[in-house]
Amino acid sequence: MNIALARKVSGVLVAAPAFVIGTAAAAEPIPPMTADECLVWARERGFAQSVEQHDAGAFAAHLHEGAVFIGGGGRVTRGRAAVTDAWSAIIAGTNGVLYWHPQQVLIGGDPDVALSRGPWWLRNPDPQAGQPWLLGQFISTWLRGADGQWYVLFDGGGGNEPRPASDEEIIALRAALPAGCPPAPAPLRQ
Repeated sequence: MNIALARKVSGVLVAAPAFVIGTAAAAEPIPPMTADECLVWARERGFAQSVEQHDAGAFAAHLHEGAVFIGGGGRVTRGRAAVTDAWSAIIAGTNGVLYWHPQQVLIGGDPDVALSRGPWWLRNPDPQAGQPWLLGQFISTWLRGADGQWYVLFDGGGGNEPRPASDEEIIALRAALPAGCPPAPAPLRQ
């Protein structure tokens, strides 16, 4: 993997400065989510798995037709086909595998728009680096389509500089991530 690809990835995935991941011990508890938020959580996991499994078709199937991804240097890529093409080396795993995992999904006043955020990690492309991993945060905006399915509408933004991370940090981070969406408790019946 080269530095340019790492910067491309870091530019595509947005930083959430107020939501910093360090080690599992420093991770915030994961708040419970509604049933609809859990649907988006599952779609985000499927989206991440499409890259882990190098499946460009599955990746594209998660994108809204009018998806907008903002890459390094503020470069904007518009449309499902163009985004899939721009991510082709990342999806193929040409220079390593990009991982990410939703930690929180929020749906606000519009029930058809959701925000998903969490950590991403990637083997550090610099063989001289003191740490073997790069770690950052992503934020994705999802839109529920007319078919009822959730699609990524926006992803990326400027200013996401990943930080170096050790094998131990990544192991602890992965161990702390939930295997499934933490659903909100059912309301009490009175």
